[in-house]
Amino acid sequence: MEQAGSLGARGSTGSAAPDIRTASVRVPAQARAAHVERERGVASDESRSASGARGEHTHSEPPIPHPRVETARPMETARPVVQRASVRGQILDALRTALVAGELAPGQVYSAPVLGERFGVSATPVREAMQQLALEGAVEVVPNRGFRVVRRGTRELAELAEIRALLEVPVVLRLARTVPAARWAELRPLAEAAARAASAGCRATYAECDRAFHHAILALAGNDQLVQIADDLHRRAQWPLVGGPVPRGRADLMADAAEHLALLDALTAQDLPAVQSLVREHFADC
Repeated sequence: MEQAGSLGARGSTGSAAPDIRTASVRVPAQARAAHVERERGVASDESRSASGARGEHTHSEPPIPHPRVETARPMETARPVVQRASVRGQILDALRTALVAGELAPGQVYSAPVLGERFGVSATPVREAMQQLALEGAVEVVPNRGFRVVRRGTRELAELAEIRALLEVPVVLRLARTVPAARWAELRPLAEAAARAASAGCRATYAECDRAFHHAILALAGNDQLVQIADDLHRRAQWPLVGGPVPRGRADLMADAAEHLALLDALTAQDLPAVQSLVREHFADC
């Protein structure tokens, strides 16, 4: 259950941070222009107060070229507030992808102004996205510098897998007794999408497909709180580790995706022993 782009920042030691690919970022040209225009009036104030109020020093960080951004046909009815939310949301998605892919390195500090420069937007939507990641526990605020990616170990990963199993296994077993075969068939495209991502060896895309598959299964229980909690645990389980095992490769992803398809077959057949065995093995492999 695994993560892309090129992005430079400096950490606590002053060494260059790993690059972050931003190919997955889709910031419409009009949205970027409108956002930059809105921010222009406060740009000078923000730059003067960044090292104090914002707590981010950028003078030692080298300039970074703007990424290539796909343009989209302007939406005539779009309002600035919608555009800003769109930019912030897309930046958050891009940062989450980079985090899952291991391109936001554990222990490394990243400043919002430098990330904003890379994405072609002001520091504001980047800072807001990073603050959301801080709420989720992925990063922590470093006064006067920016945001540090939290260091996590294998014990935390094992604990998350145990909690997920305690939540999801009983629910899946209950659903196996009550959900008709036709409903399980509707989930097959999600499992097949995960298999394609695994075959391509793309950890970021596979991570998204994996969460979507588990989300769809649990949603059949009709318990929104359960789905939300399980999804949060699942996302946290996909963050990079410090000193952990080598990130799973294509073969591991394909084996994981094959378990999805096998689980669907067992659920369709209402084969409860097979369902229980498969779902427990799935979490043991996480």
